[in-house]
Amino acid sequence: MLIDAFSLVVVLSSAVVLHEYAHGWVANRLGDPTAKLAGRLTLNPVKHIDPVGTIFVPGILIVLRLLGMNTFVFGWAKPIPVNFWRLNNPKRDMIWVALAGPLLNIFLAFAFSQLARVVEVAAIDHLAEVAVFINLLLAVFNMLPIPPLDGSRVVMGLLPDRCTAVYSRLERYGILIVAVLVSVGALDTVVFGVVQLLGASLGFDF
Repeated sequence: MLIDAFSLVVVLSSAVVLHEYAHGWVANRLGDPTAKLAGRLTLNPVKHIDPVGTIFVPGILIVLRLLGMNTFVFGWAKPIPVNFWRLNNPKRDMIWVALAGPLLNIFLAFAFSQLARVVEVAAIDHLAEVAVFINLLLAVFNMLPIPPLDGSRVVMGLLPDRCTAVYSRLERYGILIVAVLVSVGALDTVVFGVVQLLGASLGFDF
């Protein structure tokens, strides 16, 4: 159980750090060097770890899940600073910056699924299953259209300006909305349902 908990924490921490790095890398390529100037355009995990969101919250949720409780495991890294107005084309590029994190997680899930097929070792199989699940979970969860999640940035990039201002006001209530949805089990149905479908396409039965 301790080995399982350790592998979950390591995989989750790595996945959220790489997720944030992807946002900063794409933003820098599209004209906004804010993350680079802040020293955040790095793979050094220390620069991205949020003590609460990367370690404490997911750690507690993982332990509770291993103990048999049906907890929704999620976490976050320290958000990458992005100044959307410095992007070459703010409305369009906001979408690409937002998609960068989830797309990287999906790529990692695919890569680990292929690793499991090539290296047929039980320990690698287990690690790959954990990595595929965590990365798909992060990708799907972050694509929910709830500010400030990545999905909301995609929506803002697609909405007319007059609607974006109204929609963005939800951001102050975003964490509360997520907490309520988690508490009533709504995210289990939506997020886990999509994760299971994607996992099945990669050869995993969650």
